[in-house]
Amino acid sequence: MMRPLHDCRLYGIIDLGYVETCDAARTVEQMIEGGVDLIQLRGKKQSIGELVDLATELHDFIVKFSAPLIVNDHAEIARRVPIEGVHVGQDDDPIAIVRQKAARDILIGKSTHSLAQARAAQAEGADYIGFGPIFATPTKPDYTPIGLEEIRRVHAEVNLPIFCIGGINIDNLQSVIDAGAKRVVMVSALLKAHNIVDYARCATDMLA
Repeated sequence: MMRPLHDCRLYGIIDLGYVETCDAARTVEQMIEGGVDLIQLRGKKQSIGELVDLATELHDFIVKFSAPLIVNDHAEIARRVPIEGVHVGQDDDPIAIVRQKAARDILIGKSTHSLAQARAAQAEGADYIGFGPIFATPTKPDYTPIGLEEIRRVHAEVNLPIFCIGGINIDNLQSVIDAGAKRVVMVSALLKAHNIVDYARCATDMLA
């Protein structure tokens, strides 16, 4: 039985800009052991074929732990691998097209960078949103941080699971929680941690 989105608190991203493909499975294993609830595979430079192979390998492992596996951008992967969802950005396909390409019922998340985009994603039929970047992040250097001020408001106006993202780490996580966040995404902080298991456990304890 797959873990419901509403029960997920810590969202980890396997970003192949930080993690070698050969290390992805081991990294996912450490994330799961640390309590990461939801994992996304993101590979901007890999071919569809490479991502299909890796998604297949990761899903075979993750499914044993009831954690959803989301793939970034490529809805067509959902036709070839039984992943649980696809995540798209503002410049990617509309959600209706993503569902059409997947050709089955999947979770679809959308990146949003403002309250207006968050409202629009809900109206468009997203299952969850990413909201950020909260802080400056090397993962998305072209985006201006939106700060903590809008977190409480977006939770009041959008009735979807909201995962705050962007430069979030153990040192600033409490300030994000205090601002109203219930769920967060960690990318570089988690992937570059000296001990991924301990780092994730610390974050999940704070989010509990």
